[in-house]
Amino acid sequence: MYGTKNAKIPFSSSASERSTTLNFSSKPFSITCQSETQNDAEPKKWRKVVVSTALAAAAVVGFSANISAAMADLNKFEAETRGEFGIGSAAQFGSADLKKTVHVNENFRRANFTSADMRESDFSGSTFNGAYLEKAVAYKANFAGADLSDTLMDRMVLNEANLSNAVLVRSVLTRSDLGGAKIEGADFSDAVLDLTQKQALCKYANGTNPITGVSTRKSLGCGNSRRNAYGSPSSPLLSAPPQKLLDRDGFCDPATGLCEAN
Repeated sequence: MYGTKNAKIPFSSSASERSTTLNFSSKPFSITCQSETQNDAEPKKWRKVVVSTALAAAAVVGFSANISAAMADLNKFEAETRGEFGIGSAAQFGSADLKKTVHVNENFRRANFTSADMRESDFSGSTFNGAYLEKAVAYKANFAGADLSDTLMDRMVLNEANLSNAVLVRSVLTRSDLGGAKIEGADFSDAVLDLTQKQALCKYANGTNPITGVSTRKSLGCGNSRRNAYGSPSSPLLSAPPQKLLDRDGFCDPATGLCEAN
């Protein structure tokens, strides 16, 4: 398009029609008209992105729901088959509120009771073989005749708990509190206890376990052999016996004042 210098081009505005003088050079120039289709395309593009995101989110939610359902089915299957590979109950009671509940003669093999509240509950005759009971609170709980062998019971509260005739072979009881616990007939063979806790139990330990036939005092090593005279806790500072605790034959030395159990 060619224009003339100082040409007057009339145009109309929204308010009124008026003339405006525009200066053009003698050189040719062109006017490019941009349609609004480009601006219209952007919202469409954004709409596509929003729709795609919503579809992806829906797919993720659906996938998560399928995973949850599958896990629920797996847990149910493991519980029915006594756990994975048939070696446990697959029961999960971590941090659970089990106060004053009754679970007599039940199977809790390899179950998880970490930090569970088991105060004044009845677990007599139940099987806990290989279970996890760390930090559980079992004040006045009843474990009479229970199988607690190979269990992790460290940092557990067992004040005034009933462990009569219970089997605690190879159980780990480091940092646990058994103050006032009933241990008549309990078998602590190869159990790991803190030295001070073992000494406290030896002061009143008595009876024989009806299942293993082992004396409670013998299982605790109350003043007998050198191997059982002190505990083997996880802390090396606690596992070392005090000086003069044993005489040369492996028995308690009365001069130490630590042989009151005899």
